[in-house]
Amino acid sequence: MSDEKSFYGQAKRYAKVGTAMAGIGGRLAASRYLGRKLDNSKYAEELTQALGGLKGPVMKVAQILATIPDAIPQEYADELRQLQTNAPPMGYPFVRRRMRSELGEKWVERFKHFDRDAAHAASLGQVHRATLDDDETVACKLQYPDMASAVESDLKQLKLVFSIYKRYDNAISTQKIYEELSERLREELDYAREARAIALYDYMLRDEPAVTVPETVPDLCTKRLLTMKWLSGKPLMDFREADLETRNTLAASMFKAWYTPFYYYGVIHGDPHMGNYSVRDDLGVNLLDFGCIRVFPPSFVEGVIELYRALRDDDDDHAVYAYERWGFENLDKETLDVLNIWARFLYKPLMEDKVQKIQDQDSGRYGAEVAGKVHKELKRIGGVEPPREFVLMDRAAIGLGSVFMHLKAEINWHRTFHDLIGEFDVDKLAERQRDALARAKLDG
Repeated sequence: MSDEKSFYGQAKRYAKVGTAMAGIGGRLAASRYLGRKLDNSKYAEELTQALGGLKGPVMKVAQILATIPDAIPQEYADELRQLQTNAPPMGYPFVRRRMRSELGEKWVERFKHFDRDAAHAASLGQVHRATLDDDETVACKLQYPDMASAVESDLKQLKLVFSIYKRYDNAISTQKIYEELSERLREELDYAREARAIALYDYMLRDEPAVTVPETVPDLCTKRLLTMKWLSGKPLMDFREADLETRNTLAASMFKAWYTPFYYYGVIHGDPHMGNYSVRDDLGVNLLDFGCIRVFPPSFVEGVIELYRALRDDDDDHAVYAYERWGFENLDKETLDVLNIWARFLYKPLMEDKVQKIQDQDSGRYGAEVAGKVHKELKRIGGVEPPREFVLMDRAAIGLGSVFMHLKAEINWHRTFHDLIGEFDVDKLAERQRDALARAKLDG
């Protein structure tokens, strides 16, 4: 099957995805506008099976839908969140064809052993464990067939869904969200770019012994095949019932893994899926996926820090300045007050110099209530258009917060944050960023 953006590939994909989306759209319309009672759990399971079988970025699109407040019923959201974790792998005939197309007819001779069954399957590809002639264990990440067509057709569907959503909910303009997700999804198709992102993270985290980045095997890498040395570790969520000291150690390691690159280099790991991390025997963490890496303008990082200072000092003028550095435009007092509801929720753990959990409750219910309140208020005042940079920053912050909630970590987040930002200098960050991107040969 061709991996080009063929008309046939897109049309076939569009028809399959369109059928699934049309079904959920019709049922949602009936539920909202005609007052019909639906068996949402039944339809949610059907939708999950249909989209999961299709693979590819539609799964990420579905997960995005599940995070928009009130966009779909809770039963749909719960089912759709399972897609990436439970993606069924492609069989060995696909694996053989993919490896032959990437490494040539004698590809099997490049390995001492190659597992036929996938060790892990996700939205855009699957991972196979293999052994090289020197007995080094490696992970071979294979991209599914026809993903370029899948991305383009799924983005068309996402644009359609956003346009429908906009008709009955103006709280958040989705135009820049769509632009941001489109660019990130297209980047994820390029495994050569991901290899450069790995090199970037290896450099940025070179002084962080608690974080391990995989080493690529360049002569076994292409745009659709990424081969890395295998990193052994246990799932992060296996440690939810560990002793407090262990949980706190893991939380501190995760904080460094996410925010050292951000505050020092303006780079963030934008996919909070828990399958992208594992725990070493010494409680350090392994980073396993680098397809969704976001490089931010240094001014945006400055805005994140300045918003903290504005909230700490209860300074509205400073807050406006900070939001403008984020990329928000034309903020009036009413919009500022609504945005600050969400900002105070996110920044709250950093405000007090004491040991505490990331939030008082051990579930996401309070966060959902805050998000619901913000959504309601934004809708009342006519909505807001978030800057592109906001999309992955917010997603990453919520993802990391979820990890800390699961671990029930108790840390002085205030000091951890201040130790990291130090005497922040935006010009020095810009210089470090330029140097790091040049070393990794990665575009900003």
